Amino acid sequence: MTDDAAGALTPDVVAGSARGRTVVVAGAGGVGGRAVCAALTAAGAHVVAVGSRAESLTHVEAAETAVLDLADPEAVAAWARELRSRQPSIDGVLHLVGGWRGGSGFDDFAWLERRVLTTLRVLSRELRDDLAASGAGRLAIVSSASVAAPKWGMANYVTLKAAVEMWVQAIAGTWRAKHEPAAAVTFIVGALDDPRVTEMLATACAGLWSLPTEEVNGALIDLSRATESASESATEPATDQGE
Repeated sequence: MTDDAAGALTPDVVAGSARGRTVVVAGAGGVGGRAVCAALTAAGAHVVAVGSRAESLTHVEAAETAVLDLADPEAVAAWARELRSRQPSIDGVLHLVGGWRGGSGFDDFAWLERRVLTTLRVLSRELRDDLAASGAGRLAIVSSASVAAPKWGMANYVTLKAAVEMWVQAIAGTWRAKHEPAAAVTFIVGALDDPRVTEMLATACAGLWSLPTEEVNGALIDLSRATESASESATEPATDQGE
């Protein structure tokens, strides 16, 4: 492990570990989000579980929860200011917000765009500098295996998933060019309703701080090939991501 994986250590932080890190999990109320929150909490992270509905955050394993419209820049900025006032650093942002609608219709595209792309853009713009300043910042998103094999029946969905991948690559590229000790990662999955895929995603997210920054930054980590059911993904991929 390289030195930069240790990050800017506070007394509670353990180098090469999620322990003591402040990690924001967006879309924490979905199946994937709940599993990720549980894994990070077990690893000793201070988990901030964010969702759009209070009832979705019930019984989520986290140090704190927040009900927030992640597509609203002003609301996100106000929430981030308050979080910064309480936490010494923000070390991770895991964007698990999603949704599914098939087809190519305009209304469906707008519905998906707000959830899949806009929430990521708003949240990552607000916290990108915090992650860079952390010393071991990690940004992670979930994309779909269907991006590599697009079909007209899911044209809107795969277009937006491809866009979020490029957004993350742009962040990764800037961090790399500036030699920032931060990493942006994309996990590729099939359907999150497969418990094995969900477990692998949770384990991978909790383990992000054990990996050297220069190796993981910009990586596309394909979890869809890890099980037979994941590689034969459903026509409605990643439907259990949270809001």
